[in-house]
Amino acid sequence: MTDLATEERADEAGRDIGVPEEPAYAWAPAEPRPRKSRKGLWIGLTAGIAAIAVVASSLILLAPGTAVAGVGIGFLTPGAAVDTIRQRLADTTVVITGEGGDAVVTGADLGASVDAEAMVQAAYAEHPLWNVTSWFPESTAAAVTIDEQTATSALRAEAPQLYTDPVDATLAFDETANAYVAQPAEPGTGIDVEALRAALEDAFASGQTRVEIAPSTAPVDAELPTYVAESTADRLNTMLATAGFYVGDERVVPVSPAVAASWLEVSPSGEGTFEIAADAAAIGKIVPTLAASVDRDPVKAVVVTDSSGEVLREVTPGVSGRVLGETNGIADEFAAQLATGDARYQLPVKETDFATTALERRVEVDLGAQTLYMFENDAVVRSFPISSGLAETPTQQGHFRVFAFVPIQDMGCFPGAPYCTADIPWVAYFNGDQAFHGAYWHNNFGNPMSHGCVNMPIPTAKALYDWLEVGTEVWIHA
Repeated sequence: MTDLATEERADEAGRDIGVPEEPAYAWAPAEPRPRKSRKGLWIGLTAGIAAIAVVASSLILLAPGTAVAGVGIGFLTPGAAVDTIRQRLADTTVVITGEGGDAVVTGADLGASVDAEAMVQAAYAEHPLWNVTSWFPESTAAAVTIDEQTATSALRAEAPQLYTDPVDATLAFDETANAYVAQPAEPGTGIDVEALRAALEDAFASGQTRVEIAPSTAPVDAELPTYVAESTADRLNTMLATAGFYVGDERVVPVSPAVAASWLEVSPSGEGTFEIAADAAAIGKIVPTLAASVDRDPVKAVVVTDSSGEVLREVTPGVSGRVLGETNGIADEFAAQLATGDARYQLPVKETDFATTALERRVEVDLGAQTLYMFENDAVVRSFPISSGLAETPTQQGHFRVFAFVPIQDMGCFPGAPYCTADIPWVAYFNGDQAFHGAYWHNNFGNPMSHGCVNMPIPTAKALYDWLEVGTEVWIHA
């Protein structure tokens, strides 16, 4: 028998129910392989990274408990530590009690600062986080500095009643003394900034963020102190003493102190000094008068020489001629120069050389004629009779030079001398102890009379004495 259900299915499928159907086979789909769990790996990586981070941070952080001037900087990087220290100091409050009326300023108002970088570097070098043996060290002190100008400005604004203004030194030209005179400065008073700084430093070192102090006072210097005014007065008075228009070292046009002072304006510079300015227009009024004092003709030089041209004496010094140069711009240039403290203005001039006249002088004594001749440039300018040495004490012949002058002296007045003549005037030696000189004991000139000297009337001897020079050539011949 055929199973009814089978038949029914065969009928429904339109198949021949009389033919049995071959069995059919199919593979069941493979089940997926179980996935490996990576949870342990991720947990390990995270822990490793965390461990590296901890180690790395320990290398750049400060140890716990580290403090500078009472400011805790533990577990901070050096950069953050520097900022923390600076901020704490800037925020520290100072209350000025008493007459100050409880004025309040901060470290920032006072321009307070510490060398935070250096302190943090030192702290980090000794107390890094990784070195557990350096944890919780004692706090280190900090030196606080204050910007005095900033602090004074803030304190004056908060407690003006604690300040009296100083009086600056001044300068003025005294017409009676013809000089600049300094008026001394007078100091003011104000809060002692150093005492305030010390109080702020103590408070900061102890970790306080607020400190109250009763202020002490200190002198407040003037912006223009007395010594500046006095030194400027000295400088100005030196200028007044030398003021003028110069050619080289010659002050050809002096400027009086009163006139020079009238050109100058001396005022505070705003930087604790005095500023000097000069009025170019006032200087310009004197410029047109300069040529009259500067221009001059050359002056000829006159010299005495020997026969070889060697100068024995300058009779008249030569002076170069000169003419004032371009005057445009002198007033402005001198004004600018005065502002620098230099009152010696060098004028532009054109110079011309001077000529020189040489007087070649020599003396000739003719023993045969008993006459002396004075030559100048080979011309006899004067001749007169003389008395030379006697036969037993002759005047020596030859070429000599004058070498010494004595206005009056005794001759031969020593033990054993054959003669003694006192007060012989106008003596000019030319050969050992032989000389030209005046004779008052005879009037027999034109004949030998002496012990070897060449003597002549006293007025004539004076004229020769004044005409001769050391080195004048002398020729004695028969």
